[in-house]
Amino acid sequence: MNKDLKRFYKAVGVSEDQGGFRITLDGRVLRTPAKQELILEMRCLADAIAEEWEAQEGKVDPASMPMMSLVSTALDNVVPNREIVITETADYGAHDLLCYWATEEQPELRRRQSESWQPLLDWAALELDAVLVTTTGILPTDQPAGALIALRKDVERLDDLELMAVAALTRAAGSLVLSLATAHGQIAAGEAAKLSLLDELYQAELWGEDEEALKRRQNLERDLLDAERFLGLVRVG
Repeated sequence: MNKDLKRFYKAVGVSEDQGGFRITLDGRVLRTPAKQELILEMRCLADAIAEEWEAQEGKVDPASMPMMSLVSTALDNVVPNREIVITETADYGAHDLLCYWATEEQPELRRRQSESWQPLLDWAALELDAVLVTTTGILPTDQPAGALIALRKDVERLDDLELMAVAALTRAAGSLVLSLATAHGQIAAGEAAKLSLLDELYQAELWGEDEEALKRRQNLERDLLDAERFLGLVRVG
């Protein structure tokens, strides 16, 4: 979408027929960037997207419409490439952030990782049957094949819109475990953001805050919160 596009419509609406809910701009059905009619089964998601369009003043700002962006990406990219998206998302489990701990030379950071990350690894082992192994440093470690299969199965059970949300959560957090824990309601997106940035936040405590890093962390948390909200709207129906 052109970021300099001026608001070209007056009225935003939501219409319903046997096919589902459609968002309309001056009576015309809204389409995705790939020109698909945006037809949704969930009234609350349709209403949320309509509210985003209604809130535009002057120019249309795509960055201020995360629900529109996520649903368009789901319809245009996830639906026709479902298996690819499943594989890309599940592959994060092979090198999950939560499996790479600080060395003994950083005992305080290791303590925080143990307190914050280990319960989620235990949850994945108990609830998803995915027993992952941890290591120190940044060198890759092989994960048990059974654990990776179990994680993939949990991703495969998602419908297309849920998969969009989990894929977005996973990319933002850099962790499939954090993403699935959020999707299962084990943690909230705000907590997932803090846990994904545990190392960086610890370094900021030691050496001081960096404005650019702070902005990046705020953007990451916003992305996680948007994906969590999208998932909630999809599931409420």
